[in-house]
Amino acid sequence: MDNSKQATLELGTKPVGKLLMQYALPAIAAMTAASLYNMTDSVFIGQGCGALAISGLAITFPLQNLGAAFGAGVGVGASTCISVRLGQKDYDTAQRVFGNAVTLNLIIGVAFSIITLLYLNPILMFFGASEATLPYAREYMVITLAGNVISHMFFGMNAILRAASKPRSAMMASIMTVILNAILSPIFIWPLHMGIGGAALATIIAQFCVLMWQLRIFSNPQCIVHFKRGIYRPVSRIIKNILAIGMSPFAMNVCSCIVIIFINNALTLHGGDLAVGAYGICNKIAFIFIMINMGMNQGMFPIAGYNYGARNYDRLLAVLKYTMIIATCITTLGWVIAQTLPYECARLFTTDETLIKIAERSIRITMLLFPLVGIQMVCTGFFQSIGKAKISMLLSLSRQLLFFLPMLLVLPQFYQVDGVWMAQPISDVVSVVVAATMLMKYIKRFKKA
Repeated sequence: MDNSKQATLELGTKPVGKLLMQYALPAIAAMTAASLYNMTDSVFIGQGCGALAISGLAITFPLQNLGAAFGAGVGVGASTCISVRLGQKDYDTAQRVFGNAVTLNLIIGVAFSIITLLYLNPILMFFGASEATLPYAREYMVITLAGNVISHMFFGMNAILRAASKPRSAMMASIMTVILNAILSPIFIWPLHMGIGGAALATIIAQFCVLMWQLRIFSNPQCIVHFKRGIYRPVSRIIKNILAIGMSPFAMNVCSCIVIIFINNALTLHGGDLAVGAYGICNKIAFIFIMINMGMNQGMFPIAGYNYGARNYDRLLAVLKYTMIIATCITTLGWVIAQTLPYECARLFTTDETLIKIAERSIRITMLLFPLVGIQMVCTGFFQSIGKAKISMLLSLSRQLLFFLPMLLVLPQFYQVDGVWMAQPISDVVSVVVAATMLMKYIKRFKKA
């Protein structure tokens, strides 16, 4: 038996706690690297291009989330399908899922770039750009969208690496992009005077270099899924399964896009361009801990998917318990930092005291009940990992769209900018109650099985 298949079989035999750490730690390292990668762009842009550039970058978040929605839909859907098929020892179908995921990433990546570049200015204005922030947002997104297919392939291949029992390779891919981006961004922004566009170009170049390395891994026939003839032709059944499971992360990212549009427009109305920049800073701080929790979820995905496919429900519930405890500790740490060091967090991104003051208040209020986010994320990820796409999608929608958006529409009418910040913690409470209720219902079923 080759090493990849042996590693896959360990998903059903190795002690769950050790197995979770084996898969989660590389994923956490990768997600931490990804969050730092995302954050360093903002730090370099804020320090090198000014406060309005931070606001311009914040305007691009909805469009970036929309692009990520398609990438996540394919990447997570394909990796979950592969994990479940490996648990069922159906290696041929797992191979075909991989080939179809490559095809989907290429098609969607190119199509998204073409459509959005044609209507970029109206899209950015709709997302909340003003005359002052539009030039920064456009400059950044033109380069980002030109390389969008590279980003799609990079993130898609990383998700599949984890499903193919190569979590360390996925971790190394993320770390390498951080290092390359941290080297290239300041060079492009300062010595080469390329401004915010230089930061975008550094991102694409870093992802391209690492993508070449990922493709080399999948070119090895010893990898449990790898490039070979006959697997790339779209198969409707496989594509439907990928998209059905990937609908949850897709919906979550689309909801984020919609919500951020409303946030940006509400902040522009009640607080001006600097309030938009303050939200961008707050979002980057919260993003670090959310990405770490995503790493925990990604560590859980192949273990839960395999044992669900193999009907090992005791191991399935064990990995859920461990993931829930650790995820809650992670978001609690984020809450402590947000409440005690908001000035220091904001100061990383800008020297503008007005922007820092607004960002301090944003961080404190927005992350007031942040520990609950860990619970909600694990619940959503768990259902996603066992292929319960509709439930996972419902939980994704509940936090961002069903609860947060109404709060966002109502509270600013009474509390202005503070109302925007307050909408998040209130919706966190409601969404975690819904998620926990759904989870307990399924836990009872597994215990009876």
